[in-house]
Amino acid sequence: MKRRTTKQSAPVFAAALLLLAALVLGACGGGKKAEAGETAGRTVRIGVTGEELVTAWNKAAESLAAQGIKVELVNFSDYAVPNRALADGEIDLNSFQHGAFLQAEIDNHGYQISPLGNTVLFFLGVYSKKIKSLEELKDGDTVVIMNDATNGGRALKVLEAAGVFTVDPSKGNLPTVEDITANPKNIKVVEVDAAQTYRTLDDPLVAAAVVNSTFVIDGGGVPLRDAIYIKPIDPAADKAYINLVVGRTEDKDNEVYKKVVAAFQTDPVAQVIDRDLQGAVPAW
Repeated sequence: MKRRTTKQSAPVFAAALLLLAALVLGACGGGKKAEAGETAGRTVRIGVTGEELVTAWNKAAESLAAQGIKVELVNFSDYAVPNRALADGEIDLNSFQHGAFLQAEIDNHGYQISPLGNTVLFFLGVYSKKIKSLEELKDGDTVVIMNDATNGGRALKVLEAAGVFTVDPSKGNLPTVEDITANPKNIKVVEVDAAQTYRTLDDPLVAAAVVNSTFVIDGGGVPLRDAIYIKPIDPAADKAYINLVVGRTEDKDNEVYKKVVAAFQTDPVAQVIDRDLQGAVPAW
């Protein structure tokens, strides 16, 4: 009887050990795969603003799909939201901002986020429905710029390059309206939310506005066709304005996210950018 009991219980005991081992290894293996960035069946949520980079990301998504990675674009209407959503874990990456804006967000909010790769460099142009050239600005005319420090500072530098006024060179890439040092036509500079700049062109009191290409394209315009002035690109001076793919700092070595960046930085995507954006150039 004793020997018969032993024969019956041995398989059960062995099975229990195998089950326990599987559970332990499964738990360890799951964490290991997550750390390594397992690709199969992964969905990567990427925050964007506007529609300008959607076709480029859709092109990148084609090659990622073959690697088992699905891209889901999450569109935000407000520049203030995508970094907070990334930091809070609501999205995995974002692709909407240049380096100067990212650094200001980190400094102001303490976000633990970092650049993972370059995407494009957007032109920054001046637009108008009243004049054909900035030389036509009259004394006391109103020009609209963005009200956030990094885009507003860049806008002032664009207007300076166009000869509208000069700004204090000691302020670098972040001058403010108070840093205008010479303004021969007494131009009034009005600051509004970046998303509203293009709409102000319909205001009879606005002579011109500096507008991000994003909002020109979203409004049905074509930057290279419609701008009355576009500052020539200077690779060295404009480095801070190259747009980025950004992730949480803890994920800088995530293999899946590296593949996402690599899939964007390809010739087929560059061709889509050249074809569709007409307001930006590939910057990797």
